[in-house]
Amino acid sequence: MPIDVAKALAAEPRSTEIVWDHKDIQLYHLGLGAGVPATDPDELRYTLESRLHVLPSFATVAGAGMGVVGGLSAPGIEVDLAAVLHGGQGIVLHRPIPVRGKAVSTSKVAAVYDKGKAAVLVLRTEAADADGPLWTSDAQIFVRGEGGFGGERGPSARAEQPDRAPDHTVERKVREEQALLYRLSGDWNPLHADPEFARLAGFERPILHGLCTYGMTLKAVVDTLLGGEVARVRSYTTRFTGVVFPGETLRIRMWSGPGRVQVSVTAVERDDAPVLSDTLVAHD
Repeated sequence: MPIDVAKALAAEPRSTEIVWDHKDIQLYHLGLGAGVPATDPDELRYTLESRLHVLPSFATVAGAGMGVVGGLSAPGIEVDLAAVLHGGQGIVLHRPIPVRGKAVSTSKVAAVYDKGKAAVLVLRTEAADADGPLWTSDAQIFVRGEGGFGGERGPSARAEQPDRAPDHTVERKVREEQALLYRLSGDWNPLHADPEFARLAGFERPILHGLCTYGMTLKAVVDTLLGGEVARVRSYTTRFTGVVFPGETLRIRMWSGPGRVQVSVTAVERDDAPVLSDTLVAHD
C-alpha cells in the first residue's frame, strides 16, 4: 500500500537546522502581493529591510522545512504528487518571528485519517531557536485515491459562519505571475507553474498555491483589523475548499469577535466560489 500508516506514525521525527534573513522575508511578502503601492508606509513594513516585520504565515515556508512536498517523502509514504491537495493549515505562534533567525525544525507525521476516497496526512512541524519555541505548524494533506484502509476518519468539525453581514470586506487581486514568484519561497510543486502537469492533475491551467492565498488572507486581516501589528497574531487556521487561478480576485469577508476574527474567502470572478472556509485568526 502506498501509505503504510503504522510505519509513518512510528517514524522518528526528523530535525533540521533552518536559517532565514531579511531577503527571505521580503521575497515571501512580495510573493503575497505586498508592496502595492510601493511607497505606502504600511507596505514598506513588508518590503523595506530597515522597517521590516514578519507576517506569521512565513512559518509555513521558513527554511523550506519538511513542507507539504517534503513531508510526502516521510517513511511509510509513497504517493503520486498529482493526487495530492493541501486540505488545511494551522499555525500557533509562541512569540513573534524575528527578521533574521536560526532554528531547529522538527517534523513528523502526526496523524493519518481515512476519508473513504482519500487519505489525510497531518504533517506537524515545530520550530525552536536558542530562546525557545517559535511556532507549531500543522498541514493537512489530502491524497486522493488512498483512503478506504479502515482507519479513523478524524475530526470533521466545521465553524458556523456568523448569521450577519461581515464587519469588513476587502478584495485582493492575484497577479498573473504571482504563483511563479511565490514558489521561489520553496514550494516547487509543478502544479503551480507547468500547464501540462496541471492538466494531469485535473486543472485547466496552473493554480495558485493554497498557502499563498493563506498568507494573503492573513495580511488582509492584520492590515484591516490589527493595525498592521503582526505580533498580535496568536494562531491562524483554515480549510482549503477551492482553488484560485492567477489573475483572479479574492473577496475576503471578516467577522470580528473578542480576541478573534472569523474569515471566509471566495473567488470573485467565479460567482464567489469558496476558497478558504473555517478560517480563524486568534489575536491579542
